[in-house]
Amino acid sequence: MTRRTPSLLVLITQLLVLTLLPMASEVRAEEPPALDWNRLLQDPDPGQLMQMATDYEKARWGHHDYGRARQLYCAAARLGHTPAQLRLAWMYANGVGSPQDRGLAGAWLRVAVAGGSAEARRFLAFLNYPPRDRDPRCTWDSRFDEYALVEIPVLPVEDHSPIYGESITTWAEGIGGEAAAGDPSVRQIKSWVRRLAPQYGLEPDLVLAMIRVESNFNPRARSHKNAWGLMQLIPETAARFGVRDSTHPIQNLHGGMAYLRWLLAYFPADLRLALAGYNAGEGAVEKYRGVPPYHETRQYIRKVLRFYGRNSHPPVERVVNPSRIVPTDRQ
Repeated sequence: MTRRTPSLLVLITQLLVLTLLPMASEVRAEEPPALDWNRLLQDPDPGQLMQMATDYEKARWGHHDYGRARQLYCAAARLGHTPAQLRLAWMYANGVGSPQDRGLAGAWLRVAVAGGSAEARRFLAFLNYPPRDRDPRCTWDSRFDEYALVEIPVLPVEDHSPIYGESITTWAEGIGGEAAAGDPSVRQIKSWVRRLAPQYGLEPDLVLAMIRVESNFNPRARSHKNAWGLMQLIPETAARFGVRDSTHPIQNLHGGMAYLRWLLAYFPADLRLALAGYNAGEGAVEKYRGVPPYHETRQYIRKVLRFYGRNSHPPVERVVNPSRIVPTDRQ
């Protein structure tokens, strides 16, 4: 019996297979890390945030995720990290991962210039951008970019600054019980809401109506579903919007308003869907392609709208692409 000698092509093919198999297994084994924003923001390291952003932008895990990259660059940029500020400016100037936005590119370059960056100064002179007309912030092209929306203030245990008015005391004690003597008054909470809501493009009366239904203005409220504070943030929502301490009334307000704005952008021109999303989650709204058939959610919407006194809310900034269940003519 004659033995057949393998052809050169077969040998080369076998060699390539043997060479690439270990590499393929290594690629499959490496997955993007889970982003724990509470942990990242406890002791933020701009260099770490910058490296993670670069990994997402450069497709380390097999595909480009510019939304994730931008939110991480933005977090580092807000910590004063000049390379992140320059990278954001470059992405906006070149339309990487989002529509080109020269105004935002120029805004971030000016932030870097203010920090002493000669490179940013040269870029501004070369590009001849118009005078400052935009605030340095992030833009969004995916539903995950909300992480970069909120800059939650880290307040001390007591804060006597004028913006917050009355002294803010420790909230950790007595969580879940009735409002205590050291808690802010309803009048103070309303004052905070009327100052903060316009920052998110929200009508204060809507936020106040939601607080009335959610917690009845009790900053220590805790539900059986482990929702906390004035706007009843569950841990997942708090982490999603960068809230470090849901029991702190100011941080709780920031997180709740950020989520509400996101929902009003995700379900544009439909306040009922946005409220349903706040109560039951946007996933439930999409699953049922409308208000979920939950008694609690329907009662929640009815109460909030009654206290608000309106059935609609003015459009908010488009911080996220609308949900797929929203008709095109309403986006």
